[in-house]
Amino acid sequence: MSCDRTVLAELASRFEPISLAETTDQAALQTRIDKKYLLPIGLLGHVLDDLGTGLRALEIDGLRVFGYESVYFDTPRLQFYRDHVQGRRLRHKVRTRRYVDSDLTMLEVKEKGGRGETVKHRTDWSPTELFRLGSGGRMFIDDLLDGEPDAASLRPSLVSRYWRVTFVHADAGLRLTCDVDLGFESRHTTTSVPRGRVLVETKAAGTPSVADHILHRYAQRDIAVSKYCAGIALTHGAPANRWHRVLNRYLRPVA
Repeated sequence: MSCDRTVLAELASRFEPISLAETTDQAALQTRIDKKYLLPIGLLGHVLDDLGTGLRALEIDGLRVFGYESVYFDTPRLQFYRDHVQGRRLRHKVRTRRYVDSDLTMLEVKEKGGRGETVKHRTDWSPTELFRLGSGGRMFIDDLLDGEPDAASLRPSLVSRYWRVTFVHADAGLRLTCDVDLGFESRHTTTSVPRGRVLVETKAAGTPSVADHILHRYAQRDIAVSKYCAGIALTHGAPANRWHRVLNRYLRPVA
């Protein structure tokens, strides 16, 4: 286990557990506002403490740190990525996601709305089909995207892997995910986020959430780039002028 994962596990152990069923009931948040922060992992404990006694850590079968593997799909010209680069109001991501510890796998389509809200649609998927959409997957995607682009044109463009702890604050209507050991892989190259940093995502029905206010007090700012866009920029050498400062400051390995 890496040092960052050990720290994350220790932090998660400080809080009362919450089950997956309770998490789904209290903070499913399939429609939500997401904010992302990359902070030194040593700061995370202070942020969690400031969120107060209502904070609980997701626990499944005695585990609190979970492995994730996601395969993103895009057109050969990276249309989904370019929509993000160009700042289009309506944007999409398509991915399969495998929960490593249980092998549970989902096919997901994420939509970013004109007001910044994220809506996630998902369906059960086979772990053996992580890199394939198949006819059923293409139909699911086309129904949601109205065939723009045609799901038949989508190909695997990026793989991301990381370890996550999820915190839930039901009273605040908040979910907080904390990811470490984040790595990206494409057919071009592989890379990873420098050690000692944790990617924190706040997920709430409104913005800014109580967690956003706390992070702002610690001089942390939303990095405004998704894992998919960061991974494509880092592994494909794709144009990324709007995120150049964030990528260089937080995500590019130190030479």
